[in-house]
Amino acid sequence: MGPFNNELLKDKVILITGGGTGLGRAMGEHFLALGASLAIAGRRTEVLQDTCEAFIANGYNKVFYKGCDVRDPAQVEALVTAAEDHFGRIDILINNAAGNFISPTERLSPRAVDSVLNIVLHGTFYTTLEVGKRWIEQGRGGTMLNVVTTYASTGSGFVAPSAAAKAGVLSLTRSLAVEWAKYGIRQVAVAPGPFPTEGAWSRLSPTPELEEQMVNRVPLGRVGSPEELANLCAFLISDYASYINGEVVTIDGGEWLQGAGQFNDLRQVTDKQWDVLADLTRKPKTSS
Repeated sequence: MGPFNNELLKDKVILITGGGTGLGRAMGEHFLALGASLAIAGRRTEVLQDTCEAFIANGYNKVFYKGCDVRDPAQVEALVTAAEDHFGRIDILINNAAGNFISPTERLSPRAVDSVLNIVLHGTFYTTLEVGKRWIEQGRGGTMLNVVTTYASTGSGFVAPSAAAKAGVLSLTRSLAVEWAKYGIRQVAVAPGPFPTEGAWSRLSPTPELEEQMVNRVPLGRVGSPEELANLCAFLISDYASYINGEVVTIDGGEWLQGAGQFNDLRQVTDKQWDVLADLTRKPKTSS
């Protein structure tokens, strides 16, 4: 049971890219439970079909899917047209499609760089433009939510293409928050920390050691649950958040702040070690 009235998103038509799996799917199911109509898109049509069938089996009938590679503007245009034809309009766009993997940057080929930038930055831009132009033309407002990451603001080694692309998406969010507000179009973003999903987790924490390391970095000592992210997104796209525009909300258990402070790794120091350190730091300094 979530914290919201189950009519929070009643009569809202929501389009989610990357909606067939992982966090996109979790968000979609949550939005349906809150009364929304849902269109999901992704590259693998059979996955989308399975997801929609699962939604319907759970009693949610206001669903629609269409295969779409967001790297191709023509496919994006066809997707938005199909979703509008099916539901009559789109009220909310969730830019969730992403691609990422860990690698030393010097090992990347230009093609590997393109694969991430094209999905994350170009794909988000194409979808935003396609939906935004139609809303402006139709004289209707709407809300766009972009899924970025905590290192969109700080950068991060070993995921440089993703960091650069997500930084671009964050900048797009803030730019359009000002530019498109006059059309009644609102921009928001979420920056999730570690949320285990089959796809992303296998590329970012492929070993138990890396997974443990990732969890240990989080001050709360755990990873996030899909429900926690879905609840945050549901609020941000709802009418209750209608004065929030251009904001990115971090949901990461304090992880990025732990990485930001110069001495934060002192969390690893034991009580006994602190006792020794305290004695050392309290000793009066003597001049030689």
